Amino acid sequence: MLTRLRTLGVAGAVCASSLLAAPGAFAEVEPGGWTSVSPTYTVQERGCGQVDGLTFTLTCSTASGDQRAERRYATYTGGTRQFEGYFRVASLSGTRISLKQTFNESAAGPYFMLAVERGGRLYAVHGGTTLSNAGTVGATVRVNTVHQVGTSHRTYINGSLQHTYASPSGSFYDKFGAYRTASGAGPATVVWSNVKFWRK
Repeated sequence: MLTRLRTLGVAGAVCASSLLAAPGAFAEVEPGGWTSVSPTYTVQERGCGQVDGLTFTLTCSTASGDQRAERRYATYTGGTRQFEGYFRVASLSGTRISLKQTFNESAAGPYFMLAVERGGRLYAVHGGTTLSNAGTVGATVRVNTVHQVGTSHRTYINGSLQHTYASPSGSFYDKFGAYRTASGAGPATVVWSNVKFWRK
């Protein structure tokens, strides 16, 4: 009986520690005051872009035209928004493929674009700043963007702040998937997972 009680005690302790650890499942950066949200989205397939759940594929090597496979989320204005997602470049025969965008609807154009080059370099399309070399084929990478509308936009790679960009006011929305940049081309397949959104 004593042995059984000790076993139960260990199991209870493990269970309790699991319950205590549960908030860690919310992996937002810059913690404090966030509210989880579930914005609606539409799927965009153009050119040779194909979307299958959270798998985004560009099947061609075309270096011109609109080649995209993305999810486009609902517009937001004001406040602070956070995006989190994990991506894995499953294959990349091409290069310079946009993975995640914060789109400035007020200016009718991309505001921030995170892209990957063949070899794994992750960079900001506007300005060309290198954020990380973690985007190699097969590696899983965590991306967080924190957008304080009218102030700044911050990008974290694997939990580390890598890029800060001034933000205008206006209307914005998040997009992710696989999208040919102006200087890029496929083929490419990108798999996303564990996508979350918060606001405050």
